[in-house]
Amino acid sequence: MTKVAVLSAGSWGTAFALVLADGGGDVTLWGRRQEVVDSINDRHENAEYLPGIQVPPTVDATTDPEKAMAGADVVVWSMPSQTLRPTLEAWRDIVPRDAVSVSLMKGVELGTVKRMSEVIQESLDVPRRQVAVVSGPNLAKEIARREPAASVVACEDEETAVRLQRLVHTPAFRPYTTTDVVGCEIGGAYKNVVALSVGMAVGLGFGDNTTASVITRGLAETARLSMALGANPLTLMGLAGLGDLVATCSSPLSRNRTFGERLGLGMTTEEIYASTRQVAEGAKSCSSLRDLARRTGVDAPIADHVDEVVAGRMTARDMMESFVARETKAETD
Repeated sequence: MTKVAVLSAGSWGTAFALVLADGGGDVTLWGRRQEVVDSINDRHENAEYLPGIQVPPTVDATTDPEKAMAGADVVVWSMPSQTLRPTLEAWRDIVPRDAVSVSLMKGVELGTVKRMSEVIQESLDVPRRQVAVVSGPNLAKEIARREPAASVVACEDEETAVRLQRLVHTPAFRPYTTTDVVGCEIGGAYKNVVALSVGMAVGLGFGDNTTASVITRGLAETARLSMALGANPLTLMGLAGLGDLVATCSSPLSRNRTFGERLGLGMTTEEIYASTRQVAEGAKSCSSLRDLARRTGVDAPIADHVDEVVAGRMTARDMMESFVARETKAETD
């Protein structure tokens, strides 16, 4: 039996722990707060993040990261992307050296503009074949309810990707594999920014023509940046690209779309942060993706505008008007 540590007990980390348990893994879930861990161990429910959904008794929870990772074959990282590096540096000595690290995070690091797999590889000093990514339409509540879903396991080492694929294949969760880590990570991070802009349009009261236009142009923008970084364009047409984009932009379960709706309704970023424990990765990563696009020489109007709104330098309505007023180009640009 494969021993897996899942680090952290938020909604997606807990949902993925359920997938791993359903796939036959020996799962330990690390949580930062004792009350969350106690809820999982005593009531078999993460009442804070996934109320009403039973956690299998085979999933053990702990606040001790060393206990969680002891003897682990696979370590799954599922924390806010901007906290990953300091966490890895603090825990580097207790991460099993031969364990495969799996990133569930969809962000780009501020300042360095590194993808999460790059941060893991650099911080833990492990080869790329030992770092994988899971991406796709991953709305945590639906996956935790065992609704049918598909996703992508990406690793530059195909053998590792296949091994992880077998680990998470369940009657309700179908994983595919790819070696295109770049495409999966950029697609996963960028769709959050696009979802913010779609949410803003919804909050402003605009309809399906507007949201469809933003989603489509968002996919084109994502593809431009991904390809400039060496990704396979077909990745963006699959689950880690279009699939993830559609789910995140369309679902009321999406934290990023909800965050955008609140911006469209006139709330400030600070007011939204104060109203929820959940992290909308797009609000944190829009400036780093904007920076990455600039360094790569890629036109990124959605990232540019969303960053302006999140920073309070532009209103959501001004953003939508600015989109329409931009110089027109060929549809394939």
